[in-house]
Amino acid sequence: MAVKPVMPTEGTATTLNESSETTPFAQRPIIILGAGIIGCAAAYQLLQNGFQVTLVGEYLPGDKSILYASAWAGAAWHAAAGLDGDQKYIQAVTHRYLLKMALDDPSSGVCMVKGKEYVEQAPGKNSSAWGKTVLNNFHTLKPGEYPSNFATAWEYDCLVVDPTLHMPWIGAKVEALGGRFVRQRVSSLGDLYNMYPESSIFINASGWGSRDLTDVLDPKCFPDRGQNVLLKSTKSDTMYFRNGKEYTYIIPRPLSGHLILGGHNSRDNLSGEPDLDVARDEIRRAHILAPDLVPAEPAETDVSYIIGIRPARDGGFRLDSQNIGNRIVLSAYGFAGGGYAFSYGIGDALVKMVQQAEFDNVILPE
Repeated sequence: MAVKPVMPTEGTATTLNESSETTPFAQRPIIILGAGIIGCAAAYQLLQNGFQVTLVGEYLPGDKSILYASAWAGAAWHAAAGLDGDQKYIQAVTHRYLLKMALDDPSSGVCMVKGKEYVEQAPGKNSSAWGKTVLNNFHTLKPGEYPSNFATAWEYDCLVVDPTLHMPWIGAKVEALGGRFVRQRVSSLGDLYNMYPESSIFINASGWGSRDLTDVLDPKCFPDRGQNVLLKSTKSDTMYFRNGKEYTYIIPRPLSGHLILGGHNSRDNLSGEPDLDVARDEIRRAHILAPDLVPAEPAETDVSYIIGIRPARDGGFRLDSQNIGNRIVLSAYGFAGGGYAFSYGIGDALVKMVQQAEFDNVILPE
């Protein structure tokens, strides 16, 4: 569930831990469970605002497990359809942060490419066309400038992220700002409370792990296996996106000379072995979308596979705040394939929620 990131009202005054009563609020570490892109984005922004942060996770930046989805994402900023106003704003804030990274620091793995989006049916009221309010050089293509089997098409400047560069980069930024990473698997939020009794704010960014945390047990969470084709290419400066029933994307990675061909998902599938039928279908769809870019039968030496288990949630992601005993628990998980598109906007919203809790603490009556 989304909250308004401009005026967070979820936090309320609460009794502090006895062990922390003499410790100023900002000096008590904020504990984040989960060190994927959501947890790291939140940590980065909290640290920049002067808070102390410790991230606890089974997987950390630089890891290559398929269960660490942030290492294997596409990843491109794309205006998603079906969002409410709060969710659109969160994506817009993310775009602002990623654009600054692309302009200021290419080593972040964020860069700008051209984007072409083909739409199978005429856009409805809540389509992805809202992206024109955020994207640079957004314009509608004229008939004849796109394949005739589409209802319309758009072109715009598009931000793409190479996770193999970005996750180590953001991890280093977090540590440079004084953040700490702790490799630890926990079975409950209560484990964290015991590990960090002095802290009063905890952020649950555990992805689909929230399904199994014994004091969360969110039944809406599930693992969603993604598989993409990684294709070597000298033409890696344009993203193609087919919006409709035959959902397809071609995401360039200019910094490494590759294309990401997708998309595909498989619920509750944890297999790490590539499905060659899926791969062939992704190549087929990508070739139809951009025949000059993707050959119908690429050389085997140019093809490899990417598999990642996305943290999905029925009904969409969760973003809220709860008072649990004498602690405040913020939840931010369930972003499926949209983690990078929402990442820094979610971090921004979490900063505001923490600041609200800080305000409530300051005005707490004696």
